[in-house]
Amino acid sequence: MNQPKATKPHSAHARHGSSSFASLSAISLATLFFLWPAFYNRFPLLMADSMTYLADGPPVARAIFLHQFSVYYGMRSLIYSLVILPFHRNINPWPVTVIQSLAAAWVLWLVVRSFSTRNTARRYLYLTALLSVFTSIAWYTCFIMPDVLGPLAYLAIFLLFFAQQSLSGVEKTGLVLVAFWGITAHSTHLLLAAALIFLLALYAVFERWPFRRTVPALGRVSAALLLAVLAQIALYAFLDGKPSLNGERPPYLTARVIADGPGRWYLQSHCATERWAACGHLANLTGDADSFLWGDDAPYEIASEDEKDLYRAQDVPFFLATMRAYPRQQLQRSAANFLGQLMAFGLYDFDSSDWILAQFNQTIPSSRASYLRSREANNALPLDALTALQFKTIFASLAMIAVFVPLLWRRHAKSLPGLALVVFSTVVLNALLTGALSIVDERYQCRVIWMIPLLAGICVIDWLEQRPSTTDASAHVSA
Repeated sequence: MNQPKATKPHSAHARHGSSSFASLSAISLATLFFLWPAFYNRFPLLMADSMTYLADGPPVARAIFLHQFSVYYGMRSLIYSLVILPFHRNINPWPVTVIQSLAAAWVLWLVVRSFSTRNTARRYLYLTALLSVFTSIAWYTCFIMPDVLGPLAYLAIFLLFFAQQSLSGVEKTGLVLVAFWGITAHSTHLLLAAALIFLLALYAVFERWPFRRTVPALGRVSAALLLAVLAQIALYAFLDGKPSLNGERPPYLTARVIADGPGRWYLQSHCATERWAACGHLANLTGDADSFLWGDDAPYEIASEDEKDLYRAQDVPFFLATMRAYPRQQLQRSAANFLGQLMAFGLYDFDSSDWILAQFNQTIPSSRASYLRSREANNALPLDALTALQFKTIFASLAMIAVFVPLLWRRHAKSLPGLALVVFSTVVLNALLTGALSIVDERYQCRVIWMIPLLAGICVIDWLEQRPSTTDASAHVSA
């Protein structure tokens, strides 16, 4: 009787499914996949906020490196603006899209590799190609905005928590840096990352992870969060002399409860006896949060600097006062906003505006002519078709995930339920934080919704991984 040949333990390359050259080739190809919307558009994708991020980097850099301080640095993520500055240098935004696409390609490579020990490069390329065509990920890697960095930070947290054994020391450090950049890129990302880490801690307790495994896993993800918090506090303290997590953040909570109704009712009942910043604008308050914050006649926009300071100082106290006065009504409005945001993930933010064109002269004047030739500048992008395609993809992916739930439950694998926890928690918490506490906007949910098709694809890869390979089958027959 033939004895089966002894098999050697998997080498690092065999375990990861490909050589270093194949890995680099696959990541490079996926980066190109994620760049196709910019090539199709003939220019990186922009919105009004993009111009702010491009413009805010130089004054922050001058303050840090030359000690040339400014009166105002902007209200958005200064760290995101600072990180992308060396790549665009107020000349050309194309390198920013390359860096974001490369970051997405690398993080997804590590995710796929953590589930696959054979045919990894091929499976990875199939998955990233499908995601780039059928979901919003490629549109957001080509978007001069920090939106794609949130999901990358959450996936980095997943890898650091669940896939420690598949990562080298350099990769763990790189993922901590990706998580750091993503968390600092937007205040929503910070809140969501903190909630996610808390949920992962509960998961470890529920699954009765041993202490020696739980502590290092939580230590790495918590280090990324702590580093992000300390960096933001230190940066604002250095620039403004006041430690802060988000600088001069607009009063989003005030705008939300006023637009929902309970905030207006509270002001109408209490302005006679209490001093709230919005009391001077009772006649201009509407049911639209955007109309309160932005625009020529918006109460917050036309307020003096002292009034804006008062608005920001009163943001949380006013929100809490409204909640105490009208808890049921506000919770009902918040639930409706949450559900509305959960289902709002269309690709509708890629259009031109006169404001964007006007900002080119101050921000990246040498690229204005190139932008004017883009499809976005001429409102020629097929946004309705892209949105319809993504909706079909999301619902098909949910159906596919449902099919794999019995297999997932039966195997009770650690990583796949962990990825499902991260993906669905991200989608739900993102809708809650943005819809209920800020405004309902298609962009907010669109930036994370591609994680659902990613999870469906990983389910397929994990299923393929459990099937015996041709080599294994041949060895079994010869035995």
